Amino acid sequence: MNKLKLFSGLGLLLLAFAVAARTTLLEAPGVPQGKPGAGPVDHRVFDRLLKKHVNAEGRVNYKGFKAEQEEFNKYLSLLSKNPPAASWSKNEQMAYWINAYNAYTIRLILDHYPLKSIKDIGPKIQVPFVNTPWAKKFFTIGGEEMSLDNIEHGTLRKKYNDPRIHFALVCASISCPRLRNEAYTAEQLDRQLDEQGRDFLSNASKNKVGKDKALLSKYFDWYKGDWEKNGQNVVSWVNKYSPTKIDKNTKIGYLDYNWKLNEQ
Repeated sequence: MNKLKLFSGLGLLLLAFAVAARTTLLEAPGVPQGKPGAGPVDHRVFDRLLKKHVNAEGRVNYKGFKAEQEEFNKYLSLLSKNPPAASWSKNEQMAYWINAYNAYTIRLILDHYPLKSIKDIGPKIQVPFVNTPWAKKFFTIGGEEMSLDNIEHGTLRKKYNDPRIHFALVCASISCPRLRNEAYTAEQLDRQLDEQGRDFLSNASKNKVGKDKALLSKYFDWYKGDWEKNGQNVVSWVNKYSPTKIDKNTKIGYLDYNWKLNEQ
């Protein structure tokens, strides 16, 4: 067997594993459920830490978070012990899961800090949904071991059908949307998500939108199926939030993704 065939076969095998893992992830039952009658989590501790250690550009002072780990871990413990109950509103549940994703991402970085990129965590050869940092089960919610993939793909994308989550979930990288220096709350969620959309589409380092040509974030390619639901598409979502409007004749491309750590 020559090397070309060997590598082609290996690539197909890894792709098969990734597809199988993704299917299992998205179809697996068991989103943690809180106790009936349990009230929503109070996110004020996280809000205070974000205000203190995240700047206006969304850059994170990980050393600051590390210095306040005791307080931060109290918030993570609160999340761990109090998953959303069926009685919570949709916005209460979504705010919980978005905050949980961002908080546990910070926890993952702190567990391996210092580092240059979140992709430095784990093996050099990473298969999506199998052995990436996002597939690592390193925390529990409601007694169930979970990964960041479980929150994003198995819970938020699967259950709530709101593509705006992609403006809010932050993977600790430069090309991610800006990490808000406040926690998400049910009362403010729609405003916060819309603000995130406008911020993301007006930031030329993340999306370069011109009438004739638009170089968009990879998010609009990776999650194309999400943007094309309910009679909408990438163009309509861009036009909802970008100050520059595009149309079906606009040539669309995608920017390279910068995985460098979003550190101050």
